[in-house]
Amino acid sequence: MNRLLHIVSSPRGSASQSLTLAHTFIDAYREAHPGAEVNTFDLWDGTLPSFGPTAVAARAGVLAGRPLVGQQASVWQSITQTYARFAEHHGYLFSVPVWNGDVPYVLKQFIDVVSQPRLLLDVHEEGVAPAPALTGKKAAVIYASDGWGPGSVREDGTCLEKWLRWVGVRDIDAVFSHHHPAAEETDLTHRRAWNHARQAGLAF
Repeated sequence: MNRLLHIVSSPRGSASQSLTLAHTFIDAYREAHPGAEVNTFDLWDGTLPSFGPTAVAARAGVLAGRPLVGQQASVWQSITQTYARFAEHHGYLFSVPVWNGDVPYVLKQFIDVVSQPRLLLDVHEEGVAPAPALTGKKAAVIYASDGWGPGSVREDGTCLEKWLRWVGVRDIDAVFSHHHPAAEETDLTHRRAWNHARQAGLAF
């Protein structure tokens, strides 16, 4: 594994706890893999295509085998380029703030953009299923939450982890850090998350 893609879904920049822990992971990963290539995809940088009516129509055209023209062709090219940027890597690191018990909407947008027929999905007579493009790849997910309490994080996993498993990424290491009403508990969970992130990076 020599190409890691860090997908950033926090808009907080240097104030982001998930991004801080992601840097700990990356430092350890580079320590264990000298010369490895690490790239960043900031989902808030304006390069992530929207997935609205034109994109939906283009997807329907692809499924029907129709040639795309005009705005549909342009939107589909952007989607294809985003998918290629993602799929060409060997492993993935997601830094994820927890919003309302799950991932930020921009990360769900990313999932919807890259999960397309002829790209991440194969089209069969029986329907649409994941292509083998991501099978056997690894992912690490770093979650950080400002909230604390029962139900602050979904017990059955986020939509990100469910999607990763569906598309064939079964080796997933999840790191979690959260703020607690008691400062000493917050310090403890942050230290545990830092250690977990470092060990995950070394082992990735």
